[in-house]
Amino acid sequence: MFSFVQQNAIEPMQVDIPNEDNDNNDEEPYVVENPTMDLEVYANSYNGLAKLYRLSYIADHCPSLRVETLKMAINHVMTTYNVSLYQLLHKKLLQAINTPGLPDIAAQSTAQDIPTLNQAWVESKSKKAALKLEKLDTDLKNYRSNSIKESIRRGHDDLGDHYLDCGDLSNALKCYSRARDYCTSGKHVVNMCLNVIKVSVYLQNWTHVLTYVAKAENAPEFTTETNGNGKDNNNQVVLTKLKVSAGLASLAMRKYKMAAKHFLQASLDHCDFPELLSTGNVALYGGLCALATFDRPELQKQVIFSSSFKLFLELEPQLRDIIFKFYESKYASCLKLLDEIKDNILLDMYIAPHVNVLYTQIRNRALIQYFGPYLSADMRKMAVAFNRSVPALEDELMQLILDGQIQARIDSHNKILYAKDVDQRSTTFEKSINIGKDYQRRTRMLLLRSAIYKHQIQVKVDDSAGAVDGLLELVNEKSFKKKGFLLQSQQRDTQLIEMSVAPGNSSTTPRS
Repeated sequence: MFSFVQQNAIEPMQVDIPNEDNDNNDEEPYVVENPTMDLEVYANSYNGLAKLYRLSYIADHCPSLRVETLKMAINHVMTTYNVSLYQLLHKKLLQAINTPGLPDIAAQSTAQDIPTLNQAWVESKSKKAALKLEKLDTDLKNYRSNSIKESIRRGHDDLGDHYLDCGDLSNALKCYSRARDYCTSGKHVVNMCLNVIKVSVYLQNWTHVLTYVAKAENAPEFTTETNGNGKDNNNQVVLTKLKVSAGLASLAMRKYKMAAKHFLQASLDHCDFPELLSTGNVALYGGLCALATFDRPELQKQVIFSSSFKLFLELEPQLRDIIFKFYESKYASCLKLLDEIKDNILLDMYIAPHVNVLYTQIRNRALIQYFGPYLSADMRKMAVAFNRSVPALEDELMQLILDGQIQARIDSHNKILYAKDVDQRSTTFEKSINIGKDYQRRTRMLLLRSAIYKHQIQVKVDDSAGAVDGLLELVNEKSFKKKGFLLQSQQRDTQLIEMSVAPGNSSTTPRS
């Protein structure tokens, strides 16, 4: 009887956290054939789950690096308690080795040094993780019985760290969030926010990231003013972490200009966040978003002449050349360099879903800036400048014209692009007249208000019925005439004309 009930018992429903603001979930599958990245240098820029997730992403999209990245990921995951991810990586590695498209020589070389699934390690790590969890849970109960806030906060943080090391992101987020009730200083609040932000990025819950970035920035005892001491240095490190986290969330939510502004506020000397990003990522994300969304003055002021972001660009020479060639209007060279680094960018898990959109916006901005100074342009010369065929360039220009980004028309027979003849003189006069009319209307309203205030036109009654009667009497045109005023309405503008006052009477003395 008991077994029958147990079999028919309804299991509790599992509710997943909705990632409605995550645009990375519906990305189209793609394969990168010829990357030029140094995989070992790339992997050493990260630690923790960031390293594992990035290596796994490369393995999913690059067949030529799949075996090598999976081996590196397995070696790293063995330093953690993440048993489930260890087994998953081994499963992927076995599938990669048995792939029929792998050359015989490569298959023989990889088969010799392929790591095998260590079942003893799995059992040992699982037991150690359970024992550590039990110990941390017992310690937390003791702290609660003693009612020591600081110890309880540390206990929740330790539990969150352990869950994170085991790959249990949901429980890690719960533990970090519970520490909020036991924070006794602004520093504790900021530390709690950073932990929640880190796990929220792993979960790709971008709204949560922005919420806790705002909470950390508004935390007490957290200032961004420079005063030349160690405390400020710590604040700058925290501020840079918050800015790059907000930039990453804005990038994922396709708010590219906002993302660029966040990344441009990062400081290289204080950029130490290997759990999420490297300094090269900050340069890449900020540079591409700025190229796609900034106009020429913004690009000059905030990127080209930025003393802080220049240091990031020095770490990425190709990106630096791309930005400077774009600024110098060398669009063919700029777009060629962009195509050269595209394969490497497509292996970055956070910016890869946005590469096509960003590249299209950069190209469109280049076309707009190229045609800006001219009244007409030969599309054959434009095609050479942009390394495109004339028909393909004509299609791009037509789309920009339809979108209203270029005010021009195309002579398809002669292959010439003509700017629309806009009479700037008439436009300026029309704008000036509209501003004058608005100023005149506002002035009349101010004069009316001051005249009413000067002559103390007001209604003082006790009951509501009397108030209504008083207002009706005041609005009545005859009552205005008796007080010496006439209220007229001409084309929705209110004018006040003061009437002559009878001899022997004044505006303050009522007439009989």
